[in-house]
Amino acid sequence: MCGIVGIVGKSNVNQALYDALTVLQHRGQDAAGIVTCDNDRLFLRKENGLVRDVFHQRHMQRLIGNMGLGHVRYPTAGSSTSAEAQPFYVNSPYGITLAHNGNLTNVEQLSKELYESDLRHVNTSSDSEVLLNVFAHELARDRKLRPTEEDIFQAVRAVHQRCRGGYAALAMVTGYGLVGFRDPNGIRPIVYGKRETEDGVEYMVASESVALNTLGFELVRDLAPGEAIYITVEGEIFTRQCADNPHHAPCIFEHVYLARPDSIIDGILVYKARLRMGEKLAEKILRERPDHGIDVVIPIPDTSRTSAVELANRLGVKFREGFVKNRYIGRTFIMPGQAARKKSVRQKLNAIELEFRGKNVLLVDDSIVRGTTCREIIQMARDAGARKVYFCSAAPEVRYPNVYGIDMPSAQELIAHNRSCDEVAELIGADWLVYQDLEDLVDAVREGNPQITDFDCSVFDGRYVTGDINESYLGRIEQSRNDAARVVDVDNAVMGLHNDAGEAR
Repeated sequence: MCGIVGIVGKSNVNQALYDALTVLQHRGQDAAGIVTCDNDRLFLRKENGLVRDVFHQRHMQRLIGNMGLGHVRYPTAGSSTSAEAQPFYVNSPYGITLAHNGNLTNVEQLSKELYESDLRHVNTSSDSEVLLNVFAHELARDRKLRPTEEDIFQAVRAVHQRCRGGYAALAMVTGYGLVGFRDPNGIRPIVYGKRETEDGVEYMVASESVALNTLGFELVRDLAPGEAIYITVEGEIFTRQCADNPHHAPCIFEHVYLARPDSIIDGILVYKARLRMGEKLAEKILRERPDHGIDVVIPIPDTSRTSAVELANRLGVKFREGFVKNRYIGRTFIMPGQAARKKSVRQKLNAIELEFRGKNVLLVDDSIVRGTTCREIIQMARDAGARKVYFCSAAPEVRYPNVYGIDMPSAQELIAHNRSCDEVAELIGADWLVYQDLEDLVDAVREGNPQITDFDCSVFDGRYVTGDINESYLGRIEQSRNDAARVVDVDNAVMGLHNDAGEAR
């Protein structure tokens, strides 16, 4: 899970890119980067840290140019070195920079092809650098001095033919324009919009519509699965379907957790989808536990709040904010390493004793992954005097790893893997536990756009929509994702253009 944004403007875009990345900060808190283009020169700044910490005034002053792209990252395979901060850069052809959200599932094969057939060197373990080099190689085939939109779209078509997995990417071709494209299954989100200025129309492409809204851009639409968009530096815009057999199966976990509630993804308002999740969950509780005895519904901030409000309304039970959140602690789900996640829970949340003492409390979370966070929070509720602590998840049991860009842990670290609901309830210390049914989750999201007939629900049902995931692949990611194998806080950056906003030439 990462956030990407690109802008083709009529004046310097550095501040707009910075502002957009702060809006997308929830998609990655490990590293941030911006690259801008001024005529035929690139200016790049990227480093580990939050957006506000990576970019200081001296960096912003050097990020000049009317076109640029930005990225916020969290580690997809456990590494958090600044060497893998994005955007990445290759000098041939034309000078191309790329930022990417997602994961390539055939990255080992592609890396081998790039070295043996394409004669290209990949300097990091990031699949984003692999994707960049595949795109660059395909764009260089005709060896033209100036690429046309046809050349761009043919290169993207070749990328789709060679690459598997879930990906939304932005590439900037130095001096020519900005390219955005989405994988043929539309797993990861990407939208574009425009705004009118005194000097003409400016365009933005981003992971979520909220980045457009905040900066005054009008949302035009999502890119379709397999579609590419090319915006020239002069402001001409071209779109093309570049996949042979596109199939729309967006990631349903975007609506559960990843996206901001004020975003619209594939025509579905995330906020409304989460309200419906709360409705469905309340209906299940009323079916299974009509005499539930709940005194108060309390959300675990922040993602579950929308579902919890509607759940309380449907149950006819009081809704209360029982936890105060420290806004300066990152999202525990995307923190690398179990120790960091566990330590941060009590630093992040503090219970309001008044809302717990002597009450039967229903805690609502968006999902349960490792169980570390909810176990700590349930104990906090008991310490605050709760008589009974019930727990419900707005999502079904997470039983399988994600392979399309969400760094979920290995299967053995997923608390619901090979366990029943009652067994999970016992492990997390809840008096009882209710999960959302998968069918209800799909219905809650699909209601926002009935034209979507399929979703990637692989973390819940183990069905991987790309059709190329087998036990061997899952075994390899098991080795790379278990907490014992993670490399955390290794900051020995290798050769690259990531230390300052200098010219990337």
